[in-house]
Formats: sequence, C-alpha cells, structure tokens
Amino acid sequence: MNGGNAGPIEPVSTRVMNLSHFVTQAARRFPERIGFVWGAKSWTWREIDRRIDAMSFALAETYGVKKGDRVLVQSQNCNQMFESMFACFRIGAVWAPTNFRQTPEEVAYQAEASGAAGMICGNMFAHHQSACAASCAPLRFFISIGEAAFGADYDKVVSQHDGRQVETAAVERDDPCWFLFTSGTTGRPKAAVLTHGQMAFVITNHLCDLMPGTTEDDASLVVAPLSHGAGVHQLTQVARGAKTVLLATDRFDIEAAWALIEKWRITNIFTVPTILKMLVEHPDVDRYDHSSLRHVIYAGAPMYRMDQEHALTKLGPVLVQYFGLGEVTGNITVLPPNHHRLGDGPDAKIGTCGFERTGMQIAIKSPDGVELPLGETGEIHVIGPAVFPGYFNNPEANAKAFRDGWFCTGDIGHMDEEGFLFITGRASDMYISGGSNIYPREIEEKILAHPGINEVAVLGVPDPVWGEIGIAVCVAAPGADVARLDINSWLTDKIARYKLPKRYLFWSDLPKSGYGKVAKTKIREIVVGRKGPTL
Repeated sequence: MNGGNAGPIEPVSTRVMNLSHFVTQAARRFPERIGFVWGAKSWTWREIDRRIDAMSFALAETYGVKKGDRVLVQSQNCNQMFESMFACFRIGAVWAPTNFRQTPEEVAYQAEASGAAGMICGNMFAHHQSACAASCAPLRFFISIGEAAFGADYDKVVSQHDGRQVETAAVERDDPCWFLFTSGTTGRPKAAVLTHGQMAFVITNHLCDLMPGTTEDDASLVVAPLSHGAGVHQLTQVARGAKTVLLATDRFDIEAAWALIEKWRITNIFTVPTILKMLVEHPDVDRYDHSSLRHVIYAGAPMYRMDQEHALTKLGPVLVQYFGLGEVTGNITVLPPNHHRLGDGPDAKIGTCGFERTGMQIAIKSPDGVELPLGETGEIHVIGPAVFPGYFNNPEANAKAFRDGWFCTGDIGHMDEEGFLFITGRASDMYISGGSNIYPREIEEKILAHPGINEVAVLGVPDPVWGEIGIAVCVAAPGADVARLDINSWLTDKIARYKLPKRYLFWSDLPKSGYGKVAKTKIREIVVGRKGPTL
C-alpha cells in the first residue's frame, strides 16, 4: 500500500451479510427454542427457518422472483407476514409491506409506484388485491394468507415446498432489502429504500442504545404493525435469538397484553405514547406480573410529562424514548432509562427526545443551510450509517431530502449545551396521531372534491389521548346547507380511517396571509386558543 500521498482507496469488496442469515444463526444455535408465538401456536427457530426456506424456494423457482424484485405485502400481523420478510431477504428480493389500514386505492398506488413483481395478501383484503390486480401491470402472482379466491394459500405453498432450499443470495452493502412506505408534504406515499448494510448497522445500534444486554432469554411483545417500526424492532430480536410474541387478535386488547407479558416473561416492548398510556392507565397493570420488563421503548410522537411520570410510577425505570423517521429507521436520538426521572429537578431535561445515537450526528441548520450554534432553533439534519440512500425512482423527493450529504428531517428544534435535542415544531404541516404520520394536504384535496365545500384547512392540534388529532376547518360552498354536510361519511371510502379528522368546524372564511395563502398559524391560534370565530 502506498504512503501518505495515496489517493482514495477503492474498496475490494462491499459485500455484507444477507439479513436472513440472522434466522439461520438462531436456528443453528437454538433449534428447539421457541422463536415466535401467536395465540395458541408457537414455532421453534428450526421450524421458522424451514418455513422460510420453503417460501424462498417457491418465490424463486415457482414464481420467478429474482434479486432486486419487489414483493408487496398487505397483511395484519401474523407469522406468515413475519416469515415473508426473511423469505424475500433470502433470495435478495425487496420486502415491501404496506400499512394494512390503508384503502385499496392507496395500496394499489404503492404496488404501481414500487413496481412490485407480486403480492402476498391476507384473505380479508380481497378488495386490496383486486385493486392492485386492476391497476398494476407488473404484478405477476398473488399468494393469499389464508384461503381466498385469489392466489395460492401461503401455508399450502410452504407445505408443497417443505424441505426445499435455495442458496442465500449474495448481497452488497447498498443492495435494497425493504421498501418502507412513507410520505412527504404532498401526502403521496414514497418508497424509502432500506438496504442490507444500513439495516445491519441499525440492528446493532438498537441493541447498543435501546436494549443493551438482549439475549436468547429475552422476549418481545408486538403491539404495532410489523410493516414499520415494529418490524425493525423484531429484526433486532431475531439477531439475538429472542422470541417474538404477537397479540392473539387484531384488536388491541389491553388485558390480553398484560396477560402475555406475565405468561411469556416479556422483557421488551416497542410502542407509541398513546398505547403506552392506555396500558399503564388500565386496571390490569396492577393485576398481572410485569416485573420482567426491562425496556419499554416508545417513539413516533411526544409523550406528555404527566404520562411519563405515571408510566414510571407503574413500571419503574424501564422507559426508553427514541426519535427518528422511517428514512432513518428511528435512529437519530435516544433517551435511556437513566434520563427518565420522576420530579422536575435541574437535571431532569423535561421535553427532550434525547441525545445522538451511537455513530449518528445531528446539525441544526438555518433555511439557507448554515449550521446554527447550540441553543438556536432550526431544521434538524442528520448524517450516519442509519440514513437511507434515497427514495425509489423519485429524484425530485431525493433532491429535497438531502443537502450537502445531510438528511433534512423536516422537524424543527434546538440542541442544548450537553447535546440533548428538543423538538419544537415541524417544517411541514404533518402531524402525528396515535403514532401515525398524517399529511393534511392529502386530506384537504379529498375534502375539496366535495361539492358542498369551498375551502378547507386541516391541521393537527394537541390531544391528551392521541398526542394530536386532526381538525378540518371548512368554508361551505354558496347555497350549501351546513347542517346536512356529513363530510366524514363522504370521506370514509376515500382515505384510510385513521386519517379522518376528528372534528369539522365551519367558518364563513379562512384567514389569509398577505400573499393570499391560507394562514394555518392563525387558524391554529384560533382553534387552540378558543378565540375568534365561533367553533
């Protein structure tokens, strides 16, 4: 090798471990240990690995899925959805799970935008499958989870190919493994590309910063969709051979959750503040033994101080908060248990979302891209191995998302002298309700299509249960009878239910800025401050 004057070193290889090897490792080390639990059923690591082998073989040999092909997955949490992630990884394909609560139209758009080669779909989502089949030409095959009128049944496919194997695909650091659907200010879903190398770092970082000391003796309860943050969390469990436990039913049953925590000696949970609040305020928190809990991790929205303190009182020093976006897989800051404290002393750091994750760096920047001093407010930017490489087939979104190599989060905040980050707002109008990102423009466009509506502004306002809820402030069209305008019912089949505004207000007009734009800041002051136009 040359001396100090040598130029940039060309990498000899950028090959990395295929993420499906985590299952292979668990099956070799702990073949007869339970790795996955759903209701009355459980599967050992050997059984899980064998089922993944069978589905991988079927996808590659029967359905012709090649390295780089995308497989869309529309499903609620189940063992088949969990397995499908690793089956795609194993052959070098890209797992593209949707938010199961979205409408058929929304999922069909994601199928088309991702260029999916095929679809694995729960049998209760027949309308989603038919919408995708009608609008997405590239789809070559369908596999149903449970018997359905479309496609072959997932478990029958596994049985037919039991004992068959394919060679695990060789992957490079930047080879995609997961399309995580997110949104921008337009509200149109975008496919954030997650890669094998990026996710290997994220998993290591989760084990380092969120739940240190995790081993095969741990157990994790899933109370959120595996399609997004919970799926990343479960990857972390697989990496250590820890078992994953699903709720038995689709409905969030608080008593059942506490019963599972006691039965399986659950040590960690990933959730959002709304769900955590429901869990610790339910009387069953005192009926079941939850002393096994070591890490209760929450993210996705701010948590009120009163709710933090109540959770600490009930559960002890086990709370872990992190801040991040899907594009960075939640990997920006962490607030560990030793910084979740009762009382409001000088070192309590009330309102912070924590400090930089290991290997990650944050900068607060002005609108023109200048890094600001500590204590000053600006847009939060981040760099590090957890940052995604970009959105799939979306150069315009990529140009907006990155500046000088930094990822622009769109969140506004400041950092104190000790490096703790405080989020004070958002660069966009996006709000978070129950842990879900909601983008007003998409909803506004749907409402404005109603013949009885002339103008509308949708915004998020604080709510003690959901963190934030949507309020739609409307101006009726001339001659429309406001008393007969049922906007909520009209929207039901047009957008996902969780996006529906919780309240509709009718004003004679909307305040405007000097440039003629709707002044949402003024509307928010009126709504939250209870002053001005009659609500």
